[in-house]
Amino acid sequence: MTLRTPEGSMPATPEVSVVMPCLNESRTLPACIEQIRTTFEQHGIAGEIIVADNGSTDGSQQIAERMGARVVPIPRRGYGSALMGGIDAAHGTYVVMGDSDCSYDFGHIPRLLEQLRAGNDLVMGNRFRGGIRPGAMNPLHRYLGNPVLTGIGRLFFKAPCGDFHCGLRGFSKEAYQRMGLRTTGMEFASEMVVKASLFKMRINEVPTTLSPDGRDRPPHLRSWHDGWRHLRFLLLYSPRWLFLYPGLALMILGTIAGLFLLAGPQTVGSIRFDVNTLLYAAMAVLVGFQSVVFAFFTKIFAISEGLLPDDPNLNRVFRHVTLETGLAAGFVLIIIGLGETIFALSSWGATHFGTLDPERSLRLVIPAVLSLTLGFEVMLASFFLSVLGLNRKNATVPGAGAAVVPQAAIGPGGRTVNDSEFFTRGLREDAANPPQQQPVR
Repeated sequence: MTLRTPEGSMPATPEVSVVMPCLNESRTLPACIEQIRTTFEQHGIAGEIIVADNGSTDGSQQIAERMGARVVPIPRRGYGSALMGGIDAAHGTYVVMGDSDCSYDFGHIPRLLEQLRAGNDLVMGNRFRGGIRPGAMNPLHRYLGNPVLTGIGRLFFKAPCGDFHCGLRGFSKEAYQRMGLRTTGMEFASEMVVKASLFKMRINEVPTTLSPDGRDRPPHLRSWHDGWRHLRFLLLYSPRWLFLYPGLALMILGTIAGLFLLAGPQTVGSIRFDVNTLLYAAMAVLVGFQSVVFAFFTKIFAISEGLLPDDPNLNRVFRHVTLETGLAAGFVLIIIGLGETIFALSSWGATHFGTLDPERSLRLVIPAVLSLTLGFEVMLASFFLSVLGLNRKNATVPGAGAAVVPQAAIGPGGRTVNDSEFFTRGLREDAANPPQQQPVR
């Protein structure tokens, strides 16, 4: 439905589209539509109501059409799928989304719209500020799920939201298209806040209320399953917290413990630490290094695919860290490891290659093996990072007829660039101009 302006007789172009996901909501849908219509009329809002139907079998579609709403059938199941389909079909400059179970107060649409008109890209409702009615949110969600996941989101992404999962929110259609949202389940709500934060959009929030829903059946939300999906999404979108920080912590702790034990056994209280602990310290350094490398792999891949925005700090790092510097660092580590190995062999030779003292020999062998392994891993990681920096598009070299080479290998004036420029320039170009991704359907 598109409402007319209060004074005019001609239909107004919708300023706002209200999108409601729907799956068998015939019991509550009429009240939601009526509340939205009343709000539009009372505040002179030119708007439309879209019901994104996810395969209802209880006549919800017919109820919505009879009440003047526009029904958009969404064949793929999922909260995110329904909302993406409904938002794509919206004609309004702004979109307000809310559940069709009477739990949210659509009379608060003007609050959201006021902030959107003021230039905010995303306006969140905050149920903890506005009020949660008795029985509206179970204690597990109210005191554990929502606070913990919201806290993680604020920590990881510096999001200025106090209620990550409020289902009543508004945003501009232009901002939504820039977000490029992809998740099809309940984590769609988290993805929207995360993307808006990462892309430095203007985010604000207004108080809203939550009431007990009017359903006569269990909700679609599954507490532990959907909570895990939200947490998993937050972790996967933050390589820094998932890989980088734990990896650095392991490397630092492993290095400290290794240096502590290289000189000889150490006793702390009544506990004696020796070469067995030294071996675990070396393992911590290796696993930590791999985790740090995975942080870079993930970040670069996500930027090149348009999943994450460009990171100026990463670009600055890769102005100095090239394929050649990585290979040089790996080569140095390998040489150190070979030197330690030769020293260990000479010590063994001093005993005429007889029985070894494990406490002494392992103090020589473990650092040697660690240096060799790290050296090879640094070199392999450098090659893989170089591959991630390649621009995979092809282009014809000017003046070379039909010869085709990777576009990233072509420098100014058609010159061929070297591998390090593949790694640095190609990466920066891909990051600065990510491909336009369409939401997954």
